[in-house]
Amino acid sequence: MLLEISKDLFYLCTHKSKKMKKEVINNRILIKNKRASFDYEFIETFMAGVVLTGTEIKSIRLGKASLVDTYCVVVKGEVWVKNMYIAEYFYGTYNNHAARRERKLLLNKKEIRSVDSAAKNSGFTVVPTKMFINDKGLVKIVIAIAKGKKEYDKRQSLKERDDKREMKRAFKIN
Repeated sequence: MLLEISKDLFYLCTHKSKKMKKEVINNRILIKNKRASFDYEFIETFMAGVVLTGTEIKSIRLGKASLVDTYCVVVKGEVWVKNMYIAEYFYGTYNNHAARRERKLLLNKKEIRSVDSAAKNSGFTVVPTKMFINDKGLVKIVIAIAKGKKEYDKRQSLKERDDKREMKRAFKIN
């Protein structure tokens, strides 16, 4: 009896079931740029892949990245994200990456053209809003064509957020 239980325990520890793998994959890392949603009004969004090195993906899986003060530019038909912070990997050796460097985004030509034309218009900018790891284990960034908010728009969004918070509190109490 005890021997059978230990065999089953050994099997569970050494063989990962498909459910376990899916749970790990579905437990995605999501990094948001909350400041961008406060400062900008999003017009259109795109999902882009990111070209990374080995230690960068390991740091992102640990959640050691930030999208604060990042922006995107189009150079020679390629979209680059600038000023994105990915912490150096703790166990990385001389192969470790630079924390803030330009990283190439992967988009279709049609999407690149629309991002480029929007970025050339005055008053519009391209900012990353979210970064996550998809089901296949690839890092994706959601970028948005955005227009800067005026001061009264920012106050309005603060007021709306406070109203939503008060409504949630009222429903929890009742």
